[in-house]
Amino acid sequence: MATIFSPSAILSSSSNTTPSSPKPPLPPPPSKSQQLNISPPKTALTNLTTTLTATALATTLITSSTPPPSLAADSPSNYFIYYGTAASAANYGGFGGNSDKKASAEYIYDVPDGWKEKLVSKVEKGTNGTDSEFYNPKKKAEKEYLTFLAGFRQLAPKDVVLNNLALSDVNLQDLIASADSVTSNERQDENGQVYYDYEIDGLGAHSLISVTCTKNKLYAHFVNAPTPEWNKDQDALRHLHQSFKTVG
Repeated sequence: MATIFSPSAILSSSSNTTPSSPKPPLPPPPSKSQQLNISPPKTALTNLTTTLTATALATTLITSSTPPPSLAADSPSNYFIYYGTAASAANYGGFGGNSDKKASAEYIYDVPDGWKEKLVSKVEKGTNGTDSEFYNPKKKAEKEYLTFLAGFRQLAPKDVVLNNLALSDVNLQDLIASADSVTSNERQDENGQVYYDYEIDGLGAHSLISVTCTKNKLYAHFVNAPTPEWNKDQDALRHLHQSFKTVG
């Protein structure tokens, strides 16, 4: 069998056949290196697969790390500063006082964009000391306001202060009477000014109150909301509460 495929046998066989017209030469077969270049090398495929996997994983992580929509999606994210003058009823509306509220401000606090200012009457200012008030037009019971009383040189004990505030505020009396919990805290700002902070979790409503005393006046800042709005907007409402401070 080996002799059949030997070179001599091939030459002998071809010599007995009738010559035929020559055929055009065939192109040489591609070399081994050329054949390997037809398809990507295994290492290239591995690197491509690794890159695609890493990209997909990164996309998944970015997507999964995005926080879900907040329950307070309609809560305000921008605020403006309100400058309160704590003017007396006689000087209400700028009469007899400085029309530049920023220059004559005695206190400041943040107000959410879109909230409306309630016009405080001279009667309100003269009876319960309300100096300013803002409310959410979509949820009118959600509001913040400030009252002040003259003739206080320093703060009384925390419990006494809260009870005295309730004497002139029927709604606050009802809220305290029906409260599930009332907490209080004392703090100081960067200038050493002392503040009392109260949080009242009442029946159907929530209230944050900050009280301080300076310039022979007692200032009380209130942030109130019904329980459904409190549960939804409490981050923004706490921001309002913490933004209050006296100036000047």
